Amino acid sequence: MKRKVIEINEELCNGCGNCIPNCPEGALQIIDGKARLISDLFCDGLGACVGECPLGALKVVEREAEPYDEKKVMENIVKQGKNVIAAHLKHLKEHGEIRLFNEALTFLQEKGIENPLIEERHSHIGGCPSSRAMSIKRENVKEQENYESMPSNLSNWPVQMKLISPYAPYLKGADILLCADCVPFAYANFHNDFLKDKIAIILCPKLDETIDDYIEKLTEILRVNKPKSITIPHMEVPCCFGIVHIAKEAIRQSGIEVEFKDITITIGGDIRE
Repeated sequence: MKRKVIEINEELCNGCGNCIPNCPEGALQIIDGKARLISDLFCDGLGACVGECPLGALKVVEREAEPYDEKKVMENIVKQGKNVIAAHLKHLKEHGEIRLFNEALTFLQEKGIENPLIEERHSHIGGCPSSRAMSIKRENVKEQENYESMPSNLSNWPVQMKLISPYAPYLKGADILLCADCVPFAYANFHNDFLKDKIAIILCPKLDETIDDYIEKLTEILRVNKPKSITIPHMEVPCCFGIVHIAKEAIRQSGIEVEFKDITITIGGDIRE
C-alpha cells in the first residue's frame, strides 16, 4: 500500500540521535553511525522526528510501504515503561489519529495495563509542540483604536512559495522574507518589524511535504535574482526549523553569497534571543 513514512538521507545524517527520543514507536535506531528506519510497520508517518534533526536528514515521503501496525508498536512500547506509553498516546491524540489511539487503549486494556494519561497531571511529559493544544492568556492588551494608522506593508503577490515564480520581477536584488506561515499570527507587529521593505515568501516545512521542491525553487530564485538578503522568521516548535534547512541548502546549491538572518518566534509571540 502507498502511505507516508520517514525517509532518511544517509549523506546528511551524522548519527547524532536527536530523532530517537521523538520516535517512541521504535521505528528509528542508530546503526553503524546512522539513523535507520528499522521497520515500516513501526513508522506512523506523522513526522514527530523531522524537526529534531539539525541537518535536515529526515523528511516524510509517500511510497509503497507495509501498513502501520499499532498492535506491534504497542508490544514494543509497553516494554519501555509508562512514560513512553504516555508519549506515544499523546502523540497519536494530538495528531488526530483517534482510530490508532483507541486501538492503543484497547491493547492496554487487554493486557491489563493502566492508561498513563489518566495520571498525566503528575507527569512532565510533553507532546508534539507543533500540534499540542494550548490556550494563551493575554493580560492588559490594549485595543488599537485607529486602524487607519496601520497600513499593510505587503508589496508582492502571491506570497505562497508554491505559487511564486522564480522569474517575478520584484525578486531582483530583493530583501526576501522567507517566513513560516504561522509567524504573522503569533507576532503582533509582523508588518512593521519584519515585512516592511521586504518580499514575502511563506511556507510550512511540516505540512506542505515538498521540502525538496522548495529547495529547488528557492535555489532558482537565488540563482536568477541574486537577492540582497534573506530573513527567516519561524516558530520555536521543532518542525518549523526545517525552513532554515531549506534556506541554507538553497544558498549552498545556488552558490550565491547572501546576507542571512534567522529569527525564532515563541508561541507567546516574542522574539527568542
